[in-house]
Amino acid sequence: MTLRLKINLIVGLLSLLMVVGVLTLQFRTTRDAVKEEVVAANKVAGQLLNRTALLYASQGAPAMLDFLQGVGRVRANEITLFDAAGKELYRSPASPYKAGREAPAWFDQLLSPARSEQSIAFPDGRIVVRSNASRAVLDAWDAMLPLAAGAALLLVAVHLLVYWAVGRAIKPFGRIVQALGEVQAGRFDVQLPALPGREAAAIGASFNRMVGVLRENIATERRAAQAERQLSDSRELARWMDGHIEQERRMIARELHDELGQSVTAIRSMALSVAQRVQASDPTSEQAARLIADESSRLYDAMHGLIPRLTPLVLDNFGLGDALADLIERMQASHPGLAIDSRIALPPSPMPAELTLALYRAAQEGLTNAIRHGQASRVQLVLQGSGDELQLSLTDNGRGLPAGGVAREGHYGLRWLTERVEGLGGQVALAAGEHGSGARLLVTVPMHTAAPATPAAQGAAA
Repeated sequence: MTLRLKINLIVGLLSLLMVVGVLTLQFRTTRDAVKEEVVAANKVAGQLLNRTALLYASQGAPAMLDFLQGVGRVRANEITLFDAAGKELYRSPASPYKAGREAPAWFDQLLSPARSEQSIAFPDGRIVVRSNASRAVLDAWDAMLPLAAGAALLLVAVHLLVYWAVGRAIKPFGRIVQALGEVQAGRFDVQLPALPGREAAAIGASFNRMVGVLRENIATERRAAQAERQLSDSRELARWMDGHIEQERRMIARELHDELGQSVTAIRSMALSVAQRVQASDPTSEQAARLIADESSRLYDAMHGLIPRLTPLVLDNFGLGDALADLIERMQASHPGLAIDSRIALPPSPMPAELTLALYRAAQEGLTNAIRHGQASRVQLVLQGSGDELQLSLTDNGRGLPAGGVAREGHYGLRWLTERVEGLGGQVALAAGEHGSGARLLVTVPMHTAAPATPAAQGAAA
């Protein structure tokens, strides 16, 4: 049911109740007037006939008959004359007033008062006077009928006027509903014009503001979604670049180990061989040959120190546990005053190669920062699994973090590590150590991420 029809029905019902109330009040007034008229007429007729009966009593019933025939019908009364034996001698004629017409029976029953009857006795008979309100009721019906018809016409006119006025008043709301439907259909450029009426104008202004805010929010969400896609693409590109960089590092490290390493070893062997051959005959050449052998040994050691920095070949060959042990050993060897406490608990299930490399780089970056920036003398390294996550924690006793936190400029290794770990769905957190001294690096990564582990890493983890 529409709002227009509801309002029209409510107004129509109220108007109908008002008309019914007015008609009811008019009906009660008319009924009281009819009752008063009929009762008064009956009393007057009774008094008149009572005095007349006394005057004509000595002359008998014939004289009373002549009198009644001369009088005719008395309004609102029926007069009947009976002789001493009870025989009817006279009945008043029908009223010529509005002859042949009667009010509806239901109206007469509702409006007519209770019939009153008077009996006047004299020596030769008696007169019976009965009240009759049919003419008064007919007058009331004739008066009530135009009133009811006028009220009905007025009710219809008011109903039509209200229907037209309500339709005109709520016409702007149809435009609002249409605009809401367009918004629901996905059109967010809808604007309502200035609507007539205070309420419609306020709703229209609120609708326009709502659509504007909604349009801005949608644009913001689209920009956010686009930024998120770009960030995701950037992360994918970073992972792809990181993978290729690691692949190039691994290739360079293997070339250094296999090709350059063998060449340096051959140079050292040949230099030692030359030194032995000319030892007795040419001391100067022997010294030069041994110098070449020593430089070859230093170059070999420098090369083997560079290879783990390029890529941990031990990680590919023996797994994360041995790679971390090798990293700790080399760190302690290069920094004699450094103590590293480690507790490594690897999960029994195989880990993806990208995950093991990220954890190794995290440990490498954490140890380097603790030594280089924190001047730490003791580092605690803990690697353990918790549910479906792996946690790598490095806590040092160094100088701690700067007062303003880690600077955004510099520390590219930490930033690169963060991007690598977040690309795997993990988190990196750097905070001050306990009691405000030292620093604590916490890396959390999910167990199952990226690609499955390589066969070598799977065998090492097992």
